[in-house]
Amino acid sequence: MICLADEYALLRAAVSAAPDAAPVPSCPGWTAADLVAHVTEVYLHKAETMLRGEWPTPWPPDLSGEKPLAALERSYAELVAEFAARAPEEYAFTWYEPDQSVRFWIRRMAQETVIHRVDAELAAGLPVTPAADDLALDGVDEGLKVMLAYDFVRFPENFAEVVRDDPKAAIAVVGGERAWLVRPSPTEVVVEDETADRAAEQAQTVVSGSPDELLRWLWGRGGEVSVTGDPGHAAYLRKLLALATQ
Repeated sequence: MICLADEYALLRAAVSAAPDAAPVPSCPGWTAADLVAHVTEVYLHKAETMLRGEWPTPWPPDLSGEKPLAALERSYAELVAEFAARAPEEYAFTWYEPDQSVRFWIRRMAQETVIHRVDAELAAGLPVTPAADDLALDGVDEGLKVMLAYDFVRFPENFAEVVRDDPKAAIAVVGGERAWLVRPSPTEVVVEDETADRAAEQAQTVVSGSPDELLRWLWGRGGEVSVTGDPGHAAYLRKLLALATQ
């Protein structure tokens, strides 16, 4: 919850500094006003989902009578109020079957806020604030295991145009002290926790960087990473991640 609060404060400051019509470089076609509306709806949707125990309908709500920043503030207040009313391990309906808990939404909303805070800073022309290492690494873990590996099996049609059969495409993703070995195949994406050394030993390609840069690379928000081995494997992983996180 502390990470969510810190990231929301940065997001709120950045969107306040950006003109409504300012383009969001990392989200082509969006303006800062679009970004604020999106985050507002996401917060309200998750608060309503926890409150009702199911997806809220009808959706989205009509926010035309509120000023955008006021609506954003209200949505965040409603979200954290729902979190505060529950223990992290309590049941909460989610789209991720292996984790039906409040903790899942706390994690997901913290990561949602990190990425859109980056978007807001870019729209405002501000320096991008590096995410804390533990938050960034948790975001990489979520991106690989929850957003990519889970969705690849659940919605294979979303990846059909880019998927390929390459048994040698084992990719190590290394950030600081954490590492993951990613093995994509035509039917699944296997993601294993490894040490950096063991992941590199088993991989044909290694993608490495600081935790913040790695998180931004994973989500298509820039991010300067180093690629050793076959750059085609790194590009393939980035294509898969782009489809998983769009």
